[in-house]
Amino acid sequence: MSILRKLLIALIVLIVILGIAGFFLTRGDTAELSVDEVAGTDPTLEEADPESFPTVQIAKPVGWKDGELPEAAEGLTVTRFAEGLDHPRVLYGLPNGDVLVTLTRAPKSDDEGEGGMMATIRRWVASYLFSEAGAAGESPNEIVLLRDADGDGVAEVRQTILTEGLDSPSGMSWKDGTLYVANHNALLSFPYELGAEAITAEPTKLMDLAPGGGHWMRNVELDPEGERLFIAVGSVSNIGESGMAVEEGRAMIWEYDLEAGRQRQFGVGLRNPNGMDFSPWTGELWTTVNERDMLGSDLVPDYLTNVPVGAQYGWPWLYYRTNIDRRVEAPMPAYLMEYARKPEYALGPHVAALGLVFSAEGHRMGDGFASGAFIARHGSWNRKPPSGYDVVYVAFDNLGNPTGKPVPVLTGFLNDDGTTKGRPTWVEWGGDGSLLVSDDTAGIIWRAFAPGAEPAAAIAVLDTEDLPPRNELSGNPNASFGADDYARTQPAQ
Repeated sequence: MSILRKLLIALIVLIVILGIAGFFLTRGDTAELSVDEVAGTDPTLEEADPESFPTVQIAKPVGWKDGELPEAAEGLTVTRFAEGLDHPRVLYGLPNGDVLVTLTRAPKSDDEGEGGMMATIRRWVASYLFSEAGAAGESPNEIVLLRDADGDGVAEVRQTILTEGLDSPSGMSWKDGTLYVANHNALLSFPYELGAEAITAEPTKLMDLAPGGGHWMRNVELDPEGERLFIAVGSVSNIGESGMAVEEGRAMIWEYDLEAGRQRQFGVGLRNPNGMDFSPWTGELWTTVNERDMLGSDLVPDYLTNVPVGAQYGWPWLYYRTNIDRRVEAPMPAYLMEYARKPEYALGPHVAALGLVFSAEGHRMGDGFASGAFIARHGSWNRKPPSGYDVVYVAFDNLGNPTGKPVPVLTGFLNDDGTTKGRPTWVEWGGDGSLLVSDDTAGIIWRAFAPGAEPAAAIAVLDTEDLPPRNELSGNPNASFGADDYARTQPAQ
């Protein structure tokens, strides 16, 4: 084949790729509802409108100018705690006031160069979207220690404490001289004493995790008793379109028993769980979850919910418990709609809810933010107009239930021209009671607080008792299974 003919074929392929990319970027569904209408305890869920091609509207990062700051809610001040970091994602506050941050990106794909022309086009489009959103590039694979030793609100110490053994790291937890880190493919532990500025010991692998995939972040949360670790693992796909076999071990939260050294599935049917924290009212685990795409700009809202042991939230077959996704080809498990749970609180469609912390003892956010949850909404890539790109607060009542609509805490990340200065990713409490927010595309850690606010008291734990066991069956006998019961003739869905 002549060089000229090869060049001609390459040109045609390039034109086809550019044409397909242009087609993606010029189509899409415009939202008919506001983000708030699809948020809260009773969100409006429109009729599903499946898309053959996703709506695409990417907010390209342009960065913050010198001196520029996010817009803080009334009564709050925001400053720069640290900057110049390479894609900071997860923050973790240590008991001594030091803050750890993972510098990380998605792991390198294992299938580059395979799958034919259509696979090449899909990879090219995905790569382009990642690049436009500011998420492309090699993962730095670092854990950095930030320390504000003089108490001026700026981390004057910035020390890389670990690089060896890291592979797209995300979540971290610490207990009694051990740092737990979740790579995209494994949960590891490292010896680490508070105050140390380096980790030199080899890691211990505690458990394998389903690697990489479409949702690669792996958050970790230690329970209040320090006995169990919870690890959030997202799905590969949107709705299982790659087959459910590749979703084995994914779309769930794992529990790892530190004493016994074994794991179990804790909660399932969660498309992409991210931030986790324990309710200060009840001690129950809560998480943020990114829901499915390509049902239009108004569906499906991401959510915040509790996760009791054994919970099932329906992915990929169901969303919001009673809504069947007819696009899913895999057979639905029997009685799934009967035992699937409804999420507690909607956070809005396509907002990409990530980091989560509850109001904690000692926080300095003031009385207006004293009883609820703070959530980083990373921002949409597939909604018109864009959603998220902010930090919000969800108020909880005195029984530990979410109420109302999300309240803005930090905004101003999204520009009027559709570009973005940055993308809030994670939230964590600083040692001085301020709220720290990682901004991955800008490489900044923001610090928000209420000037003059006294450290808050702890939220009162609810005094509850377990229900006594039932010693006999009672109630209406007509409510029991009968000969004509539907479940006897239709055992599966």
